[in-house]
Amino acid sequence: MGGNVSVVCASSRGSVDCNLRHSPSAASKLKMQPKSVLKVLLLGLVALQHMEVGAGYRILAPFFFPAKSHFMITDAIIRELVHRGHEVTFITPFSLAKEKLGANYTEVLIPQYNIWGAIMDLTSAKSALDMTDVYTIPFLRVAYTMGLGSTNFAFEQKEVQDLINAKDKVGKYDLLLAEQFFNEGALILGHLYQIPMITVTTFGYSNYLSSLTGIINPWSYVAHGWKPYTDRMSLTERIDSVFCSLAEEVMRKFWYYPAQNEIIQKHLSKQFKNLPTVKQLERNISVILLNSYMPLEAPRPTSFNMIPVGGLHIKPTKPLPSNIKKFLDDAKHGAIYFSLGSQVRSADFPPEKIKMFLGVFGSLKQRVLWKFEDDKLPNLPANVMVQKWMPQTDILAHPNVKVFISHGGLFGTQEAVHYGVPVLGMPIYADQYLNIKKGQAAGFALSVSYRTVTEKELRYALRELLENPKYMDNMKRASRIFRDRPLSAMDTAMFWIDYVIKHRGAPHMVSEGLNLPWYQFYLLDIAGIALALISLPILALLLLCRQLRSAKKPKPKSKRN
Repeated sequence: MGGNVSVVCASSRGSVDCNLRHSPSAASKLKMQPKSVLKVLLLGLVALQHMEVGAGYRILAPFFFPAKSHFMITDAIIRELVHRGHEVTFITPFSLAKEKLGANYTEVLIPQYNIWGAIMDLTSAKSALDMTDVYTIPFLRVAYTMGLGSTNFAFEQKEVQDLINAKDKVGKYDLLLAEQFFNEGALILGHLYQIPMITVTTFGYSNYLSSLTGIINPWSYVAHGWKPYTDRMSLTERIDSVFCSLAEEVMRKFWYYPAQNEIIQKHLSKQFKNLPTVKQLERNISVILLNSYMPLEAPRPTSFNMIPVGGLHIKPTKPLPSNIKKFLDDAKHGAIYFSLGSQVRSADFPPEKIKMFLGVFGSLKQRVLWKFEDDKLPNLPANVMVQKWMPQTDILAHPNVKVFISHGGLFGTQEAVHYGVPVLGMPIYADQYLNIKKGQAAGFALSVSYRTVTEKELRYALRELLENPKYMDNMKRASRIFRDRPLSAMDTAMFWIDYVIKHRGAPHMVSEGLNLPWYQFYLLDIAGIALALISLPILALLLLCRQLRSAKKPKPKSKRN
């Protein structure tokens, strides 16, 4: 070839490094022979074509919990992973087959577990609206019961059993991606396939995550995630929050974790010996992707492997349907968008409540878009449009939308902040109260009670949000903070997924606090030694004083007969 020249390429999954190696004599010859250089480059290109240039990783993603809203962030991550060339095996109760994601996408569709069965067994609720009357601790019990039921149900499915019993598991996948929401049993797949694990929280931070990351959440200003308290709690609020946080810790340790362990043993103990517990599996979580970001979350302790990616699900806007676009374009005085999400149905309102809402809406000069599950709503005012489904993010992005009436779900709140639309909150359950409370504290939201709101209160709240510029100003400020990041939420998630795989689980990001016994973690051994060092001299001094007093006492004289 006119010189001792070779192209050496080292390939690893995800990258290829190539070097041109030649002797000094070859270098001089290359200068004299341009054709040789061209041949070398062509040969290098041919070699690269036969190698795994930029080959994607292989990701196993079991997501069992059948709450459609949770899959807003999950589906967004799965789509992006496939788009970036990764091979994804997605275990899901909600199919993405219609999207035709391509050959890199493998879907394992499982039936949807009936979560409402657990709700109705443990509460008197007939619909999601009735959950507003359930106190936090019973609601936690409901959530944990749904998690246990959906985990057990998923392991009963043949498709999941096939993955559990597959041969040659080691080396088949590079990562396990799972939801951090009461389906911890799914982590056993990471153990079986011997791959690092990343979890995704659909609800943001939670106090129990401290035991997963080796940190301490100070309950003095970090409220329980399902309580409507900010980081500035009164004494009674702190008592309530601490009680709920402590009750949840006890519930997890003595009931929930043992129940998850029993499910794993039930479905896997015949095939596998020495199965790890859920607590042991959680210690192998490399990174937790948190559905949260400033300013929707107050400062709190975090660890290196807690990565906020709130707003990840928000996609670039698409053109609105023609009827909605015309309705909003012609709204000279602005528009109001009303939606209670995917779990809460406006159609379940009592007739008198629906009549009250329509009466207030009809008296406004603004137009109202209402996501209502019945298109045949009678006595509809001319300025109100109802539809069973509406493209929420595209509507909130429209410049004429001035107020968002919401139940306070985290995804909807993030969308409102992203597009700068003030919120009238009507929370029903769980973290919705906290999300709206944070909005009130930041000055971009007001709140009314679904149960007790009157026509007067609703009209006042809407006019205040529409006419007082401070709410829009505060929301625009929050929007700037929410959008201002070194990387987009999606790019951040993709970076850390790649990072964990490249660094084989990134153990350097996991706190040693996970491996400490509880008495060392909370410094109880040091406290015991300190107490002993203080107490022993005091006890010794007390004993010495007692002996001195007894020595000074005169001995009683004995009587003579």
